[in-house]
Amino acid sequence: MHDFSVKVEAIKQKTDKLMSNPKVSFITVNFNQLEVTLEMIQSIYDTTKIPFEIIVVDNASKVDPQEALRKQFPEVIYIQSGGNLGFAKANNLGVDASKGDYLFFVNNDTELTESLAQNLAQFLAENPTVGAVSPLICYFPEGEKGAADVIQYAGTTELSAWTGRNQTIGEKEIDRGQFDTPQSTAYAHGAAMMVPRKVVDEVGAWPEDFFLYYEELDWCAQIKKAGYQIFVVPTTKIYHKESLTIGPESPLKVFYINRNRVLFMRRNHSIRSLIPYFVFLWLVTYPKNIVTYLLRGKSNLMKAFHRGVWWNLFPNKIGDPYLPK
Repeated sequence: MHDFSVKVEAIKQKTDKLMSNPKVSFITVNFNQLEVTLEMIQSIYDTTKIPFEIIVVDNASKVDPQEALRKQFPEVIYIQSGGNLGFAKANNLGVDASKGDYLFFVNNDTELTESLAQNLAQFLAENPTVGAVSPLICYFPEGEKGAADVIQYAGTTELSAWTGRNQTIGEKEIDRGQFDTPQSTAYAHGAAMMVPRKVVDEVGAWPEDFFLYYEELDWCAQIKKAGYQIFVVPTTKIYHKESLTIGPESPLKVFYINRNRVLFMRRNHSIRSLIPYFVFLWLVTYPKNIVTYLLRGKSNLMKAFHRGVWWNLFPNKIGDPYLPK
């Protein structure tokens, strides 16, 4: 019994040391996914050896997770947003409460690997011209233990000025170590993205106009305009339980992806450079998607796509029809 008490006290002292004067602030948003969030937090404790703090922003989940969270992880800083504010606004509440030199925005449906935060923070410290960095992101393994990892993200290309779309490097490839050196990339990934505090102070926090999707791309665009680079460090890895919250294809996802793609282009391109994009949008993208959804019998997705595009002309009239309640 005495040995057990000594062991518990040693763990407490270690935790207190890690949480004081944090080097890294982990910021995550929870929305009706408490169990997944708890698993992610546990992975932080299991893998992080440098001083850190954890900030959980709850976006008005149906059941307030505060009691369960406090019981298992009493040191975690808990913020109740008071409503479903979306990804960017919720993250910004975490920014306001944070004290770390490096802010690590991490999805609640991820699990970290050994020394992930330390490796990213060290890379940023050694490369002051880098304004944001992501690790290699792999899909969370669902098959047999020891199966090969499947890559979700190893960087991205720039968005096309014609289509407003880009390509994710390495997506759905088996991880064989083919991405083994840090590389400059167009955009960091919002599921796991570390930014130095000095960059946030200089550039500003997350853009809050997007609610969901494209906000990290817009933020990266602002960071690059300030003269910084965006990097991916594929020698360190995180696992992502993709689509746990929203689902692979839903009206919510279709609406916000298409609404925010157009919004991103409007915010980051001149009127002249937008001409080819809007020609392509109205002559190719719009009719093609409408017909495709109709042929698939997905009238709900067709309506969501239509509303998402037209929101950019009539934002007050269309509003947020798919906002989760």
